[in-house]
Amino acid sequence: MSPDRQTYSVEIAGLRRDLPLFEVAPGVRIAVLNILGDTELTQACAKALAAKLAPVQFDILVTAEAKSIPLAHALSVETQKPYVVLRKVYKPYMGVALSVETLSITTGQPQMLYLDEKDHDLLRGKRVLLLDDVISTGSTLNGMRRMMDSAGAEVIAEAGIFTEGDEANWSQIHTLGHLPLFFDQPANPG
Repeated sequence: MSPDRQTYSVEIAGLRRDLPLFEVAPGVRIAVLNILGDTELTQACAKALAAKLAPVQFDILVTAEAKSIPLAHALSVETQKPYVVLRKVYKPYMGVALSVETLSITTGQPQMLYLDEKDHDLLRGKRVLLLDDVISTGSTLNGMRRMMDSAGAEVIAEAGIFTEGDEANWSQIHTLGHLPLFFDQPANPG
C-alpha cells in the first residue's frame, strides 16, 4: 500500500484492520475491505456471522463473484449449508445460464451476474441467504434478489461483513459493522 494512502481503522470480529481509502466519485472516498488472502479475518467474520445468523432458517447461501467467495465458503463450513456463486462472466460450460445486470460502487460500471445451469435445481424452491462482503448501494443485492426470483428461490435474509453509507437503508441486513463514506472538504478560499 502506498505510504501516502490514508486508511480507516476498524475492529471487526475481534480483529483490527486498517482499510485503505479510495475515491469512487469526485470528493467521495470509501474504506475498501478486501478479504481475499486474509484467512484470519475471513474465518473470524464467518464465525461471528454464523452466530448472528443462528436464528435464521435458510437452506443455501448465495453470493456474487469475487471478493465475497472466501466468506461464502467459510460461512458454508460454519453453518453446514451449501453455497452458490453468481458469476460475472459467462463461460460456455455454464450452459443455459440465467442473467441479470447490476451496478457496483467499486466498478462504477454495469456488470452482469450469471447463474450457472448446474445451480438452477439446487436453488428452486429453497430459502436463500444472500451474502456480500460490503453492502454499499444495494445494487448487487438487488441483482441477486432478481436472480433468485428468476430461479424460483425465496430470499429470506441478507448478510455481509459491513454495510456502508446511510445506515437507515440497511437496518434489515445482518452485519458485523458499518463503514462511513468519506467526503473531502473543499479548500477554504479565504
